[in-house]
Amino acid sequence: MVGNDWPVKHIPFRKKHKKLPIVLSRSEVTSLLSVIQNPKYLAIASTFYGAGLRLFECLNLKIKDIDSNNMIIIVRDGKGYKDRHTILSKNLQKILRNYYRSAHRKPQSYLFPKNNDLHSPFSRRQTQRFIQEAGLRAHIKKPVSPHVLRHTFATHMLENGVNLRKIQVLLGHRSLTTTSVYTHLTGDFLKEVSSPLDNIDI
Repeated sequence: MVGNDWPVKHIPFRKKHKKLPIVLSRSEVTSLLSVIQNPKYLAIASTFYGAGLRLFECLNLKIKDIDSNNMIIIVRDGKGYKDRHTILSKNLQKILRNYYRSAHRKPQSYLFPKNNDLHSPFSRRQTQRFIQEAGLRAHIKKPVSPHVLRHTFATHMLENGVNLRKIQVLLGHRSLTTTSVYTHLTGDFLKEVSSPLDNIDI
């Protein structure tokens, strides 16, 4: 009979190719945010980049999760159903306050509710769409998405000298190995490494 002499578990499978995350430059982030005129959309996009949140984590934020006294954002039921804290930057705080003041219908529970339902979080698909469209308007040639902004947050934090372990905690990664991928994306990482060709006389 076919298959009895060679168990399926012994069949070698091709390893999945791992690509480096897409990351925006600082000037690209500036261009992206500058073309977003809607205060709510700007607040959402700024939260991805300013706090490094995942899509569902950002949209599920409640008003009570913004702790302005301690300048932290409480992420509840993140990946793996774990709570964690991340940073609330001063600029993000200003953007969030401007969004709240300008809102015709003030958020009641969710920080970013649907336009026609204050008791439901804003649409994931609509969020992805407006960020993608903003990237096109800003003439950014790379694909832009909420997760790209999260990757960009981590990379720029590392370039600013923030410890990799701290970035792991802010992102909610279970393993430091997952976070270490950003070391391959930073300009400082490459600047610190010299080619052996530069150590010989030509």
